[in-house]
Amino acid sequence: MLAPALGIDLGGTKIEAVVLDAGGAALWRHRVATPAGDYRGTLAAIASLVAQAERELGLQGCSVGIGAPGSLTTAGLVKNSNSQCFNGQPLARDLAAALGRPVRIANDANCLAVSEAADGAGAGAGVVFAAILGTGVGGGIVAHGRLLTGPNGLAGEWGHNPLPWADAEEAAMPCYCGRRGCVESWLSGPALARDHARHTGQTLSAREIDDGAARGDAGCAKSLGRYMQRLARALAPVIHLLDPDVIVLGGGLSQMDVLYTEVPALWPGLVFTAGADDPVRTRLVRSRHGDASGVRGAAWLWRE
Repeated sequence: MLAPALGIDLGGTKIEAVVLDAGGAALWRHRVATPAGDYRGTLAAIASLVAQAERELGLQGCSVGIGAPGSLTTAGLVKNSNSQCFNGQPLARDLAAALGRPVRIANDANCLAVSEAADGAGAGAGVVFAAILGTGVGGGIVAHGRLLTGPNGLAGEWGHNPLPWADAEEAAMPCYCGRRGCVESWLSGPALARDHARHTGQTLSAREIDDGAARGDAGCAKSLGRYMQRLARALAPVIHLLDPDVIVLGGGLSQMDVLYTEVPALWPGLVFTAGADDPVRTRLVRSRHGDASGVRGAAWLWRE
């Protein structure tokens, strides 16, 4: 019988912990505020959560997985984290020392992929590609039960590829990473809002644009149409490279129902050899666990 697994979702404003039993049921769940800008304080908060979970459940030595922003260098240092105090820090080593056991760390997109492949919308699939569409854009890959990371820790790093088949405007769009025309610069929530404002002069959130399109607002419908066309273009090379059984969408924009019918309908004109007599068999689905996928995926990191 597998022992319970503990996962930590380390965010910029909150730290959430969950303990899952062997079947994926949550035995315990708690969250605390992240000590803002305080690396040592964050380590102490995580150690306190782990101790509290084990004390209240009568457990000892749980496996611990961490979902953290950014990625790790080959030397094990955090990079590209939007929580600046983590950058340059040996997070895994410091947590292992604080907890007295090894830990595994993955970013939020990888945790989404692990969670949804384990017991979510991609359960039972051979190859799962998970994409986060939110404030940022990222991806993760689970192949035959194993999270792919790669020697550079870049497997599934989808958001900072160029948007495929880009026009001049799309290719010129600057991205915070220093490059231009990145997938993230067109498919994040802020990117959808920015594109809508540029075309209509209206300042609306992604959710408001989706609601407006559903009510028949022509400007919102056109903005959402451009977004879905770009999403279909961005996912077509993923199908070419991985040929995944399923693509799972997470993040705030994954709640837009229209994506799951309209985006696959665009793939036959984009995916190599696809057509009426040979349809694309990759499924596009919404994450089953929603906002809980990050912390659940962190818990599953030791059970790939």
